Amino acid sequence: MTHTPRTDVLIVGSGIMGSLVARLLRESDPALHITMADGGSPIGGTPGRHLHDLDDPDLWSRYNDKVATGIQGMYTGAEVVREVAGSLPDLIPGMFHALAFGEDAEAMPQAALAWNAGGMGVHWTAATPWPAGDEVFDFGDPDAWAADLDTARRLLAVTPAAIGPTKVGGLVLDVLRRRYGDAGPADRAPQPMPMAVTPTPSGPMPRTAPGTIFPALARGGDPAFTLLTGTLVTALVRDADRVTGARLRRVADGTETELRAGTVVVCADALRTPQLLYASGIRPEALGRRLNEHAFVTARVLLDLDRFGLDPDALPLPRPGEFSTDSLWLPCNGPDQPFHGQIMNRTYVDGAGRPLAHSVGLSLYVPVESRPQNRLVFSARETDLAGLPRIRVEFGYSESDRALIRRALDEVRSLAEEFGPFDPATESAVLPPGSSLHLTGTVRAGVTDDGAGVCDPDGRVWGFDNLYLAGNGVVPTAMAANVTLTGAVTAVRAARAVTART
Repeated sequence: MTHTPRTDVLIVGSGIMGSLVARLLRESDPALHITMADGGSPIGGTPGRHLHDLDDPDLWSRYNDKVATGIQGMYTGAEVVREVAGSLPDLIPGMFHALAFGEDAEAMPQAALAWNAGGMGVHWTAATPWPAGDEVFDFGDPDAWAADLDTARRLLAVTPAAIGPTKVGGLVLDVLRRRYGDAGPADRAPQPMPMAVTPTPSGPMPRTAPGTIFPALARGGDPAFTLLTGTLVTALVRDADRVTGARLRRVADGTETELRAGTVVVCADALRTPQLLYASGIRPEALGRRLNEHAFVTARVLLDLDRFGLDPDALPLPRPGEFSTDSLWLPCNGPDQPFHGQIMNRTYVDGAGRPLAHSVGLSLYVPVESRPQNRLVFSARETDLAGLPRIRVEFGYSESDRALIRRALDEVRSLAEEFGPFDPATESAVLPPGSSLHLTGTVRAGVTDDGAGVCDPDGRVWGFDNLYLAGNGVVPTAMAANVTLTGAVTAVRAARAVTART
């Protein structure tokens, strides 16, 4: 008789959300057996280590050259691929456009997937602004929300002022505060960007990544934890209102196995989490609906040194291993200031390392209405490169969205002109949908099983006793800010719920 292996908890996905769940489960029970499965393999040999912190000079420069653009969609390191990539086993671990996976993603052409151990958590910028106003989903319990947000900050090792402000960054903040300082409460005035980094006296600052959140992922040493990389979860096995395990497929040779599990937590991103549920026959009305991503307005302006009384030789240089001199935050604050601003500044130097000019990088994220017609549609017949149901992305902007985007373009032009001469036609743009990689809403949480959500506030899938979801797809609100810290709250909640039932 063939023995089917068993685990107490199966976590699908080894990114930030999966590592947060594993960390909290381990803190609650040192003996709980946790298995984590990911279709991708490690980049650079160590699972879950951030690419910013790799010892490999080639991999390090490939990452940092792309991230210096400040445009998340550039982290893929390639133009939009409109033809399906080769076979799955041949893919080099990294980031790929959804189009390259065979998805019908023309409506959101910059949407991308992390095909590597550690997921998006080894690629992210580590920006961790906190949500406010309409971004918050406390489900009527603001104190619990605040406590869970604090737990997420702790686990992500958020530093309030990580990069800057330098003296020049302070001048930029002065402009922002003069324009926006009265738009909201004091704690949401323009300020340095909170980032999930470890402060160091000099040199590069390590980024929080899955392997730092849950160290056993990167270096082992936990006998009750099993990491399965290069292992795709193709379906969840069900028995009435419970999942009993999952079907696994080894990417390298196609070997299929089954793993029994007492509880399953799916943390596979906003595209692949609903895809896996659909492939498993779990198809609530809200699955894939209300796909959301803020619009991305980007600009860059050279600082007018004469206007600010600056000498080129006085311009700040970035710390070794860092690409920007300052990382600053313009928080959104309701209808009067609805945009999230991410300001990343750089000094340009000549061949001898002498400062030549300083640029102010301005990105405004524009919240987009949460609408059911923005959705993922899963094919019952066609499959993608991974052999899972092919995804068709349906996404567009409402008239209200387009009006707010036009307002953001006017705002970024007016703001840029505060710093120097600016040509909006050549120095600003609205990037294609998917460019921020901040997708939400496709397995959204809600307080009642009324067809508008996929899971309850703890991430438990409606109608199931032991199936939980965590990650940005669970976020039910329209976000203006970067979503990782907010998404981490869903992992905190799911882990607590799983702990209570195991």
